Amino acid sequence: MVWGQRRMVAVKVGKGPTIMLRSGAWFDFCAPEDSQFTIEDIAHGLANICRYSGQCADFYSVAEHSILVSEIAVGFELEALLHDAAEAFLGDITRPLKQMLPEYKRIEADVERAILKRFGVIGSVPPEVKQADLRVLAAEQRQIMPEGTDGWVRGQKVEPAPIVVRYLPPKEAKRIFLQRFSALHLSYLKRKSLQN
Repeated sequence: MVWGQRRMVAVKVGKGPTIMLRSGAWFDFCAPEDSQFTIEDIAHGLANICRYSGQCADFYSVAEHSILVSEIAVGFELEALLHDAAEAFLGDITRPLKQMLPEYKRIEADVERAILKRFGVIGSVPPEVKQADLRVLAAEQRQIMPEGTDGWVRGQKVEPAPIVVRYLPPKEAKRIFLQRFSALHLSYLKRKSLQN
């Protein structure tokens, strides 16, 4: 490439840095609420991202993880299904690295708020979902990571969830995620309308 020439990439700047999504829409990191993302974009992204930076026994998607957390978080199933939805646009950053990136955590919170608002979920992810996430984390580490990875559980008040990691292929994880979203979203909106 000669200096002064510009290369075409799937990143542009509108209000802020943007990326193109599977649907063809642009996602603006500085204005996530104005971005035209869909639940299909989220499901597609999550189904194609491997948890644990790919360091697990086999491909294990964020979509499958989200489905499992949703099954455990009784009463907060939709919020649990969407608890990692921001990763569809941001990627799955490991917890230790995330702790070193305070600006990333702010961006992630902004994207999470935009996603929840888009789908009519009131408030932020509740503590019950965070607890279910920890329980699934403890269980999945025992199943898919080297022995001792779940050592942090000892001394914690975290009971591993009764889940089984199936290593769903991306297309299957996306399909199940979308089916679960459709059922949960409809019942969530009905429940919220009855409360108002």
